Amino acid sequence: MSGTPPGATPGIPRRLACLAYEAVLVVAIAFFATSLFQFASGGREATGGLRIALQAYLLAVLAAYFMWCWLRGGQTLAMKAWRIRLIAPGHARIPPATALLRLLLAGVFVGAFLGGLAAAFMQHNALLSFATLAISGAGIGWAYFDRDGQFLHDRLCGTRLVRVPPPPKPGVPPQSG
Repeated sequence: MSGTPPGATPGIPRRLACLAYEAVLVVAIAFFATSLFQFASGGREATGGLRIALQAYLLAVLAAYFMWCWLRGGQTLAMKAWRIRLIAPGHARIPPATALLRLLLAGVFVGAFLGGLAAAFMQHNALLSFATLAISGAGIGWAYFDRDGQFLHDRLCGTRLVRVPPPPKPGVPPQSG
């Protein structure tokens, strides 16, 4: 495992792996939510106003997922798997306004990254790809220059990602240190 002690900022490779896992989970959640929407709409093709309603619904579902996870314990499913927790120093739990700000800022930076990838691979639009990847690169690349190694959206909203210690093994007393 990594040599990063519990409570320290996880390394960038760990956070990017967690982000990739989170993307898989988000696709699964969006797929399930879209299926429910299609069922509720009678299977009609999502065009015009129905398409806008579907997009708003998906944004609400994904926002609810992240907000619920962060506000309950500071971890999404992917963050639990990678033993990463979101904290707001000075608070026992993430304040709702802070979680919402992080959601919006992460949406800009991470969303720009995903948009840049989509533009590069699906639309072959070099200018759009460069612009969106540059925006997201600023947000993610910030961690290389940040004094605490935090992403830009965490720095801007005052949150931190920290490493969670592994659970104790059954029958083995916890070590004090």
